Amino acid sequence: MDSEGRIWTWPRSDSWWPHINTTWTDEDWLKNFRMRRGSFRLLCDILRPWLTRQNTKYRQAVPVEVRVAICVWRLATNLEYRSISQLFGVGLSTCCTITQEVVTAINVVMKPLYIKHPSAAEFRQIIQGFRDKWRFPQVAGAIDGTHIKIRAPPDNSSCYYNRKGDYSIILQGVVDHRMRFWDINVGRPGKIHDARVFSLSSLYERGSTGTLLPNWTEAFEGVDVPLFLLGDSAYPLLTWLMKPYPEGGAVTQQQLNFNHRLSQARMTVERAFGCLKGRWRCLLKENEAHITFVSRIVSACCVLHNFCEVQKEEFLEGERVAEEEGPVHDQGHAQQQHIRNALCSYFATI
Repeated sequence: MDSEGRIWTWPRSDSWWPHINTTWTDEDWLKNFRMRRGSFRLLCDILRPWLTRQNTKYRQAVPVEVRVAICVWRLATNLEYRSISQLFGVGLSTCCTITQEVVTAINVVMKPLYIKHPSAAEFRQIIQGFRDKWRFPQVAGAIDGTHIKIRAPPDNSSCYYNRKGDYSIILQGVVDHRMRFWDINVGRPGKIHDARVFSLSSLYERGSTGTLLPNWTEAFEGVDVPLFLLGDSAYPLLTWLMKPYPEGGAVTQQQLNFNHRLSQARMTVERAFGCLKGRWRCLLKENEAHITFVSRIVSACCVLHNFCEVQKEEFLEGERVAEEEGPVHDQGHAQQQHIRNALCSYFATI
């Protein structure tokens, strides 16, 4: 056999994967793969039609379970590919290719199932959930943005240089009362303000045309209050997006009370981002993938976050990552302020 052939058939140890399958407890699986063994098997079954490969006369196809494990391990730990390839007994280039294929499969197969616009019945659950947990009515979700660090791209790198001194892309997410994403927008350059990312998103277009939220109103202090999302001070005040009062010398005690209630309910999205990055540690460090693929990685992590939440996978609180608030933006116009003032007065009575 020539030298090329010897390299092609170079033996690798593949004993680690069978070992953990027979010895690891559910606690071990949760700590390392962010999900228990049963959830991992379900994930493999969902992706199996997309990821199954045929054996060839040159090599055995890598089993679906190993392919999914390689990708999930990479997303959960951000371990370098060279180390992952040694663990799983596959080639370095194969390891990279498998990760890309599984990330693609998660986005193609699972994203439509796990990140989708709520139905009318689901909206009712979300609204009731925010009301039960935080006594805040008419809330259809909480919105925020977070930065994902990237390596400076070769083209237009200054556009990705953010106010924290990093290169990044932005993930805008809307979550329900259970910290599950029901809308995401990924990939805008880090230099762009959250409000600009918002205005460029399809979410804004749907909200502006009245197709985002059901047309359900409830009267408070004589004012018909529609459904809305909760945002921080970085966002504009709209009839369908509620934000806090600016806190300065003229703020009243009632307005401070309103801000406190809004902050408590809106923290759902910050906790979701903290949980997302805590589970999928690849989002914490500078992502070295090509910038077009980073967005797919972030999207896949959001899908897996929802998958884990649906499966009721416990999140290790010590791994949560804190999120920062952005700068103050404009305060909206008369109709929006009228709605906010009505809620402010309502909160003063309960």
